[in-house]
Amino acid sequence: MTEKRTAIIIGGGPAGLTTALELLQRTDIKPIVYEGADNVGGIARTFVHAGNRIDIGGHRFFSKSDRVMDWWSKILPLQGRDDGKDGAISLGYQNKSRWLEMPADGPDPDQVDDVMLVRARKSRILWGGKLFDYPLSLNFQTLRKLGLGATMVIGFSFLKSQIAPIRPEQSLQDFFINRFGRRLYNTFFKDYTEKVWGVPCAQISAEWGAQRVKGLSLLGIVKHALGSIFRTKGDLAQKDVETSLIEQFLYPKHGPGQMWERVTEMIRERGGEVHTNALVTGLQHEEGRVVGATIVNGTDNPLQTKGDFYFSTTDVRQLMGAMEPRPPAAAGEVADGLIYRDFITVGLLLTNLKLGGNATGRDIAEKMSDNWIYVQEPGVKVGRLQFFNNWSPYLVANPDHVWIGLEYFCDEGDDLWTMDDAALSAFAILEMQKINVIEPDAVLDQVVIRVPKTYPAYFGSYDRFDEVRDFTDQLENLFLLGRNGMHRYNNMDHSMLTAMVAVDNIIAERTDKANIWSVNTEAEYHEEK
Repeated sequence: MTEKRTAIIIGGGPAGLTTALELLQRTDIKPIVYEGADNVGGIARTFVHAGNRIDIGGHRFFSKSDRVMDWWSKILPLQGRDDGKDGAISLGYQNKSRWLEMPADGPDPDQVDDVMLVRARKSRILWGGKLFDYPLSLNFQTLRKLGLGATMVIGFSFLKSQIAPIRPEQSLQDFFINRFGRRLYNTFFKDYTEKVWGVPCAQISAEWGAQRVKGLSLLGIVKHALGSIFRTKGDLAQKDVETSLIEQFLYPKHGPGQMWERVTEMIRERGGEVHTNALVTGLQHEEGRVVGATIVNGTDNPLQTKGDFYFSTTDVRQLMGAMEPRPPAAAGEVADGLIYRDFITVGLLLTNLKLGGNATGRDIAEKMSDNWIYVQEPGVKVGRLQFFNNWSPYLVANPDHVWIGLEYFCDEGDDLWTMDDAALSAFAILEMQKINVIEPDAVLDQVVIRVPKTYPAYFGSYDRFDEVRDFTDQLENLFLLGRNGMHRYNNMDHSMLTAMVAVDNIIAERTDKANIWSVNTEAEYHEEK
């Protein structure tokens, strides 16, 4: 009797769990997932504090990939229509039409937990005490807030960037100026982006812009403003719209972690394994193949395990450090020089929100309907605000309360990261008061969440990353997947697609991995987050 083949999967985030379920559904390979944390979902997990749920960083469930949209819909069904009639929402993308059935008797979120909601997308920029649409839209409100003089300067600056673009386009600063003009870049992009990365935009590769805001420009904003006049509402997957301009999305009732918790249940039900608090510390290889792994799971004795296939979604620096024998010196040097930005969310539970007219949990959807706000105000370190009530009202335990998240970008070990929770909460509350978002006496509760290695950076030794890939690609049965696994600023759907393509390759007995690395390099798509 032939022994069942197995796959060792490092990491229980979207890429790792997608790999496991795909293997179970399409092959005879048993997946065994080892997740170093005490929960699944990676940065797409849902954090729970006193019954209130936090989405780390915000995860819109939208993709221009039919494959991903179909995959999600099979895990969590879409909520029923609220008009009492059977019907469907039209999905028009990839130059095709598709219908997502929404029967009147579909799941009612008030009665059923396993359900996907349809949510409106709204993001704005807080600058100069005023709120501007994000991405910027050319409407009367925007022009009025900017003023005639500033609008004219922005227009002439953009024309200059089109007549004499910066060539070669090497830095992120060049990327933004070529698409928006220097004045608009300095007003709405520069400060926030430098908060995220901690270095000047002039020192960041233009590739970051290519990954995160493909195709979006001031010209695109003008086209979107004109096209929106004719566009039909109810289109959840709009192929002809730059993804940063998408206006509605799907969202699990209890946040993104609900999706990955359900996927974990399905993996175990089908005979796969998912282990938490299990850190892979060694990866043995010989003659072009990985032959074993060492796992530390809190016991005194490390576990040695073997598999036929190995998938890594952990950060490249950790993976390369676990290699036995050590990788070539040049590849190891590149891995050691890769840089990550880390992330802190401060959750604040409020009686009311000053910004937008003293909204409470009962009327925030009318008074302040944003999912998040990008903070461009000088003198504060907070980069972005999330309004969890507007992602899903079911994220908040008491519907009377407002539940917000303050997002800080930092480096592990710096002053923000090492500040104790009480001091950091107090600091965050004062920042919110300073920019007129809340009053301190509205705060009912607070929590601090630190997430390391959230953003793989496109600087440091990244320009030599091919030296890492040359080493890992020659290990025939090792597949690097997902955001940190590939050191690529992917969204959740792209991380999932890398997993799906890797399983495709195994089924087809394809050893070349170029198609995995090509996911999210196409010129037509990417969503900001």
